[in-house]
Amino acid sequence: MLGGAGMATGVAISTLIAASLSGSEAVGGIAQTCAVLGAGVLAVPMARLAARRGRRPALLLGYGTGMVGAALAAVAVALGSWPLLLAALVLFGGGSTANLAARYAATDLAEPTRRARALSAVVWCTTIGAVAGPNLADPASQLATALGVPAGVGPFLLGVVAFGLAALGIAVGLRPDPLVLARTMEAEPAASTSGSGGQVERGGVWRMLSGSARLGMVGIMVCHTTMVGLMSMTPVHMGHGGASLRIVGVVISLHIAGMYAASPLFGWLADRLGRVWVLALGAALTVASAGIAGMAPAHDAPQLAVGLVLLGLGWSAGLVAGSALLTESVPLARRPAVQGLSDLVMNVGGAVGGLAAGVLVTAASYAVLGLVVGFVALPLLVVCVAHAARRAE
Repeated sequence: MLGGAGMATGVAISTLIAASLSGSEAVGGIAQTCAVLGAGVLAVPMARLAARRGRRPALLLGYGTGMVGAALAAVAVALGSWPLLLAALVLFGGGSTANLAARYAATDLAEPTRRARALSAVVWCTTIGAVAGPNLADPASQLATALGVPAGVGPFLLGVVAFGLAALGIAVGLRPDPLVLARTMEAEPAASTSGSGGQVERGGVWRMLSGSARLGMVGIMVCHTTMVGLMSMTPVHMGHGGASLRIVGVVISLHIAGMYAASPLFGWLADRLGRVWVLALGAALTVASAGIAGMAPAHDAPQLAVGLVLLGLGWSAGLVAGSALLTESVPLARRPAVQGLSDLVMNVGGAVGGLAAGVLVTAASYAVLGLVVGFVALPLLVVCVAHAARRAE
């Protein structure tokens, strides 16, 4: 919850502040990309640290890096330096890395039949932070102004506090360390984990993955990439139709609610029906959302809202089911490395998806973007159904 609030507050204003400081909308768009890339880059060292020391030090690294990034971003805004702001946002992305890694910490000691539900509970808690964060940006800005500093400093200082409290909660409350305790319970030699993190850098993890683990990782990446691509260009499409910022905000808020609010339902379904079937459901929802949103005129906010809600639900189903499938398909000793690689691929995919979506809409149209998103998600649906059918035989 705290990490989600810290990230949402910063992301809500980083694009606007970067554009304002630089005088360029392109730089504003790069701001969010910097945070996404930072989250991806930090996934590897966090995975190595978790493999060697456990979840608690890894999560502390993520939230600590996010806290440093938020502090540097506040300094950048105070100095009026957009290059420093972009650099700070790379570190700020560490908070997102920790938020993603936290869902895996919930699976370490969960019963296999309840693993997806445990994971989805952590994802659901992000809803509170994601909704509260942007709403706290304005009061934080007003407080900064009252203190005699630029208004844009306030939300980033709020991020410092949120990430700091998240780190404190992990340091005090995450005891015993769930990953360390799980290894002790399974009596796996500690030496078997010493090289796990290094395999991420050598590319050895992917070659060692089973078909199910690869499907889980690819499913997460596809659902995330398509979600970022279609979501990021929807406000632009609505702007062409003359939609007000209030209407755009309502549509995006409904999309975010779809991303997080239903995650416990998908966790329950994944435990009852199987991970692959729910991953297939996520792909199907993504295909449906691409068709509905892609065919919507720029002025048709209700149809776009339906499409974006389905897009959020598809992301949620894909993330919960894919993460659970990936986790249970690899030995405990290699899980941190594989999970870190998955988060790296996920974040890089999101950055590429956002950039590619902008190019598609500029060169063609939002409708073409919807068509491409649907065709990217459709193979995942087919593969998931075929994989689930083979396992049922």
